[in-house]
Amino acid sequence: MNYIKINLLRKISSNILALGAQSKSSFCFARGRAMYLSRSGGDLSSLEDLNVFEKNIKSLQRKLKIKPGIVACDLHPEYISSKLAKDIMRRGGCGIKQIQHHEAHIASCIVDNNVKGDVIGVSFDGTGFGLDGEAWGGEFFIGNIKGFKRTAHLKYLPMPGGEASIREPWRMGLSYLYSVFGPGFKTLKIDFLKKQDKRRVNLLIQAIEKRINSPLTSSIGRLFDAVSSIIGVCSVAGYEGQAAIELERSIKGGLGNEFYKFKYIDKDKIIIDWELLIKGIVKDLQNKKSKTEISLKFHNAVCHMIKDVCELLRKKYKINKVCLSGGVFQNKFLVSHIKPILETAGFELYLHDRVPTHDGGIALGQAVLTLHFNNVKM
Repeated sequence: MNYIKINLLRKISSNILALGAQSKSSFCFARGRAMYLSRSGGDLSSLEDLNVFEKNIKSLQRKLKIKPGIVACDLHPEYISSKLAKDIMRRGGCGIKQIQHHEAHIASCIVDNNVKGDVIGVSFDGTGFGLDGEAWGGEFFIGNIKGFKRTAHLKYLPMPGGEASIREPWRMGLSYLYSVFGPGFKTLKIDFLKKQDKRRVNLLIQAIEKRINSPLTSSIGRLFDAVSSIIGVCSVAGYEGQAAIELERSIKGGLGNEFYKFKYIDKDKIIIDWELLIKGIVKDLQNKKSKTEISLKFHNAVCHMIKDVCELLRKKYKINKVCLSGGVFQNKFLVSHIKPILETAGFELYLHDRVPTHDGGIALGQAVLTLHFNNVKM
């Protein structure tokens, strides 16, 4: 059983088993002065992958001779890992701790880099269950492994069809266009709309308007999906993250520093408004700009947005360290371009090293946050 051993600075009193998320399944044992993170595996919605997951837990448990006193899991009630945690709690008589998905991402990056003090945590991925019950995924936090405060996020919009939007990115494309242009979006002269079935479009708009199976999301992963579908790269995904992966590939070595703009609404939290970005993309489509040009400007826009929000948070909270975590940061273009932008702006940047940036690192973050029960919420 392959695992990563991470040493702790202090001895812990209760042994912990953290069960990670749903996909890229991993688990983490913590005892004494060490944590043991398993290698990431498959999706726990697969019975075969779940059986392997449980077998590996038992195998490492026997090897370490450890009995957990606390089991940690994701906040999402429908994750198989969350249900498994409750089952272990009932059978083993141990306590349970639910950890918010994106906070776990940032905690894993902090531990991976042994960062001291407070950080600005940028957690970008597909979706994760938020503390307000909505689907998060474009989040900024400030804090440390004793707890985080959510300080900025992408503006919410409906995710029509819920999980179906992940498999069919065109749904997110429609949601963004409708949110920005209203009912008049149907008159936009872009190829994306010409290819859509009018009946399906009308049904989807009704679902959005009446909030039928259309949860709100702040996910930047869903924004990547929307842009990918709107510009004609990927409208239906055959595998996880396909729309975003193909959007990155569509850059094809394109060069340029142009970027679309975001707007920032500074209230109790900074709300990152994508309206100008969507309008800019539609304008470029109408002006027959290529997919390469638009994708490049979009990726540049995300890099500059991260920098802009980090600068706003640094000014407010006097924090200069930035941790990036979440599946979106598997995007090589994004990481290679955001690094010099943040470092030129004077930030200390931390990326994942030994621990995966995707959901395979979640269990580590859950374990370390479970050590501290004084988490700052929202």
